[in-house]
Amino acid sequence: MGRKLTRKLKDPPADVQTKIAVWHRVALKTRRRAQNPPHRRQWLCIHHFEGAWNDPNPPYYGGLQMDLSFQRAYAGGLLSRKGTANHWTPLEQMWAAERAHRAGRGFYPWPNTARYCGLI
Repeated sequence: MGRKLTRKLKDPPADVQTKIAVWHRVALKTRRRAQNPPHRRQWLCIHHFEGAWNDPNPPYYGGLQMDLSFQRAYAGGLLSRKGTANHWTPLEQMWAAERAHRAGRGFYPWPNTARYCGLI
């Protein structure tokens, strides 16, 4: 799932300044992709009907109302480092939801709100 976190340039330039410029472009492209998750508009629609991004009320946390088992399955690293989803940024919450979507769950973990948004 996803792309590797490390990269090697095909035919890297010999000149150090040129190599730095190439890596700078790669970093900008990577940052742009990270800040624009697939289905962003859909996640924002689901969020509109769910809780606040920092909603701390159990059993569901964050702006996409994820329970602990969902968080463990799709964002275990974030859960162990930052705590429950209400401590994550909105982008981190969307990427966790995107992992679930890519794993085949689609928008079905949010059956009612996904229907309101016309996603299922």
